[in-house]
Amino acid sequence: MKDPTPAEGAPDSWESGMKLLENLPPELLAGALEVCSVLRRAGHQAVFAGGVVRDCLLRRPVSDVDIATTATPGQIESLFQRTHEIGREFGVTLVLIDERPFEVTTFRREGKYEDGRHPSSVEFTDIQDDARRRDFTINALFLDPSTGELIDLVSGREDLQASLIRSVGKPRQRFQEDKLRLLRAVRFSSQLGFDIEDSTWQAVLEMTPGIRQVSWERIRDELLKLLTSAQAADGLRRLFESGLMEQILPDVAKMDGVQQPPEYHPEGDVFIHTCLLFELGAPISDPVLALAMLLHDVGKPPTFQIADRIRFNGHAEVGAEMAAVICRQFRLPTKETQQVVELVRDHLRFIHVMEMRESTLKRFLGRSDFERHLELHRLDCLASHGDLTAFDFCRQKLEEFRNQPLRPQPLISGHDLIQLGLKPGPVFTVILRELEDLQLEEQIQTREAALDWARARLA
Repeated sequence: MKDPTPAEGAPDSWESGMKLLENLPPELLAGALEVCSVLRRAGHQAVFAGGVVRDCLLRRPVSDVDIATTATPGQIESLFQRTHEIGREFGVTLVLIDERPFEVTTFRREGKYEDGRHPSSVEFTDIQDDARRRDFTINALFLDPSTGELIDLVSGREDLQASLIRSVGKPRQRFQEDKLRLLRAVRFSSQLGFDIEDSTWQAVLEMTPGIRQVSWERIRDELLKLLTSAQAADGLRRLFESGLMEQILPDVAKMDGVQQPPEYHPEGDVFIHTCLLFELGAPISDPVLALAMLLHDVGKPPTFQIADRIRFNGHAEVGAEMAAVICRQFRLPTKETQQVVELVRDHLRFIHVMEMRESTLKRFLGRSDFERHLELHRLDCLASHGDLTAFDFCRQKLEEFRNQPLRPQPLISGHDLIQLGLKPGPVFTVILRELEDLQLEEQIQTREAALDWARARLA
């Protein structure tokens, strides 16, 4: 640990400090400067902290600014009109400036961690102690926007220049405090294209089982950040190499080494294929699509068999069931879980699109999330045999049907069937489905024709 003095070469003027902030959107920067200005006028130190400083130094896009200060939560609340408590016991307050949230954290020192997540005590202190309690050196940088001074107390800028992920202080101690940092080390390494410093990496390898002490919600959020980054494929490989994949996604880890028929999958085994999807599609901004890409072939290892060739009979259906279990384990919301499961279950339907009757095809193309299904299919093809015939066919049909409603309003309802003398029951679904087929195929287009068809059908 270095002495608490600014790093060599740090900006020492407002102009040079402002140059670091060029990547910030103007409105974001203006709001962050206002927060710091209010705190300083009240006699408190206020600095930009952590990720925003790291990303500015790396010239990466910045979407939010965290601020660290000597002001206590009570003092922060008294200085701003709109605030929200999001962790008062940890000194974290959300300040709203023109509807934009800024996380403002009081400098703190933390006591012993008892549960691998929360410190037993928190003491509000100064910037030196605050730097020492952070996870990685590149996340322990501060920038004083009033002077442009870069404050580096832990050699973070040196590690940025060396492209290294290094824990602040002793790696095992940092990971023991919060086991999620094991996963964060891999995520930052892949996102930034950095190596993990040797002793930090060794601690990750030794402590991977500890990740299971972290709540599945926190693991999910960290995993989704990895999957939606531009280097997601590299992140998946590092998860596997570290042993973390076996701990949090054992069914995905089992894909490694599962061979596929080379005539359809010249790229290699199931895990290689899955990583290749992310290489070809990155960055994936849609978390649902990203999870479906990760899990689309999760059913292959348990259905692997060799007959006339390597086969995975029923792997889409098996995979959908496994995806449902995984999504529920990760506490994914019900709607998103259903969407992931449907993507996994239906990812092979494209094999049959050119044989579908028109009503079935229109119903498939008319799904509200069809673009997700189509993108998963495209990447699945590109990451294997490369044949985009079905993809091109669907695009062509979407253009042909552009002026037609793919999911038209029903011409009649169950109430109409009751009026015709039919008792409610499962047959309602059958009749209305048949009628929708005829409507999609443009054989019936009016309510009167639909009622005539229903009378004949019931007769």
